Amino acid sequence: MWSPGEEVAKLAYFGLYALQHRGQESAGIAVSDGDRIVVYKDMGLVAQVFDEAALSTLRGYIAVGHCRYSTSGASTWENAQPTFRSTPVASLALGHNGNLINTLELAAIASGANGERGADGERWPASQRATTDTDVLTALFADPRMASVEEGALAALPLVRGAYSLVFMDEHTLYAARDPQGFRPLVLGQLADGWVVASETAALDIVGAAFVREIEPGELVTIDERGVRSRRFARPHPAGCLFEYVYLARPDTAIAGRSVQTTRVQVGRMLAAEHPVEADLVIPVPESGTPAAIGYAQASGIPYGQGLVKNSYVGRTFIQPSQTIRQRGIRLKLNPLRGSSPGSGSSW
Repeated sequence: MWSPGEEVAKLAYFGLYALQHRGQESAGIAVSDGDRIVVYKDMGLVAQVFDEAALSTLRGYIAVGHCRYSTSGASTWENAQPTFRSTPVASLALGHNGNLINTLELAAIASGANGERGADGERWPASQRATTDTDVLTALFADPRMASVEEGALAALPLVRGAYSLVFMDEHTLYAARDPQGFRPLVLGQLADGWVVASETAALDIVGAAFVREIEPGELVTIDERGVRSRRFARPHPAGCLFEYVYLARPDTAIAGRSVQTTRVQVGRMLAAEHPVEADLVIPVPESGTPAAIGYAQASGIPYGQGLVKNSYVGRTFIQPSQTIRQRGIRLKLNPLRGSSPGSGSSW
């Protein structure tokens, strides 16, 4: 988020709250006032990590926020995002949604780059060596041989393989980048006096930003006082992840111009046509499966009914970091409605 005059930390908090379904292990916000970057992050949900006192200390006009679903690296505080690096020319805070497939190769490149002596003649400390794929990206972008973070990113991005939607910043500029396949969503929105980049259009709605467009696959976007600028670092080869429509994204989000809710209903209708069954009821597994169940019931003519009750205070189980926790979470999350029938009037 880049918006002079706004309380960007609080807007970032609201945006993260809207995107809590994408990651439940840790949350963080980095803010720049033009002179320095401050990062505040911890383990837990967005509402557990931040309160009014914490947000009031994050003053500035640029913010990067992140809620983590661990794919590379353990679910620990050290791996919470945004990641941070200081360079001889600038500082860098970065948030990453995705998973890289050539991390070891990139880590070797980053190690060589950061082994060079910086402008002050000192080698980079061990505390700034990469440990996760996100740390590797941060180390590459903060290459001390580059004149700026933007140059470091443009040099590194063509080497990266895998899924990555990125938001990052130095003290003066907000950046966003998306892999050439566009595996994960990333959108640009406009505030009354500023700009927002988010994983989903629903987050733009929550912070009061108008949708402008998607960040294109293979595109690096730069936002500062001069406005929004775009540079290509790779040719696009669109191959978006279907699981965004099936599970990951909110139903009130649009991806590639297509409503997630509408898509899920249509998937259910197509399933009814491809795999018809004789049944008494179509029962959804809430929440992600509900629109598909509605579509299946509409297309098949089989009545739609509630058979499972969801505990609203249990988060998403699929994105928990281990199978054991997922199984325990399901026991807490869902319970069947027992002793009811379509004619009883109590459940259907």
